[in-house]
Amino acid sequence: GMAVALAVALAVALALLAAGAVKDPLLNVCMDAKHHKREPGPEGKLYQQCSPWKDNACCTANTSLEAHKEQSYLYNFNWNHCGVMPPKCKRHFIQDTCLYECSPNLGPWIQQADSSWRRERILHVPLCREDCHEWWEDCKDALTCKENWHKGWNWATGTNRCPWGTMCRPFSQVFPRPQDLCEKIWSHSFRYSPEPRGSGRCIQMWFDPAQGNPNAAVARFYAWRRRSAPAEEGTVAPQGDRAGRVLPCPVLLLLALPLLLPG
Repeated sequence: GMAVALAVALAVALALLAAGAVKDPLLNVCMDAKHHKREPGPEGKLYQQCSPWKDNACCTANTSLEAHKEQSYLYNFNWNHCGVMPPKCKRHFIQDTCLYECSPNLGPWIQQADSSWRRERILHVPLCREDCHEWWEDCKDALTCKENWHKGWNWATGTNRCPWGTMCRPFSQVFPRPQDLCEKIWSHSFRYSPEPRGSGRCIQMWFDPAQGNPNAAVARFYAWRRRSAPAEEGTVAPQGDRAGRVLPCPVLLLLALPLLLPG
């Protein structure tokens, strides 16, 4: 009777979940933004610093190539707005671009964005302590004229130039601490994490692909945590929140099945 029908429905639901037919909306996803693929998947030829993501990437080979150029078509963004950015500093910005464009593990931090060029963005991704410190250390003597690089540039020439009246100063003055650099430069896309690489609690911009991608486990941890205690995160669940779509139709139907079956 009823109990058997319920048991069967639950068994089928669990089998579907186990088979991955029911996709977790926070895991293994690409954001809806300018250059991202719709779904992550393998890419044979990701260029240089983007290559760690080649087994499962949200970027195409062409996007990975453009991420390395002085003036890429990706956003017409010029790293050399205050003279030439030193290579040891620029490699962190290339790596940051690769993480942003290629990573399928940023789902727990994807939010809706209200900009003309992307419908979704990342917010407060916990970046590992070392990634933040090394970025700051390698860039502290580079020059810039702005704290938030997302907005406020002079785009009159088609590429970003320092706004009128700003001065080029060392990063160490614009961003006194590593935390300032990581959190402020892309309007809080990153949050400085006190956790170290390998802790399973922070996202690594830099990792050795021979050991696998450590960020997949980090995304699973935060997806689970966000579900079990969304209020404790101190952030309001974003509008159109991906986590709100946890139980897709097949499971809901299966759970409703016993109600539809005669007893």
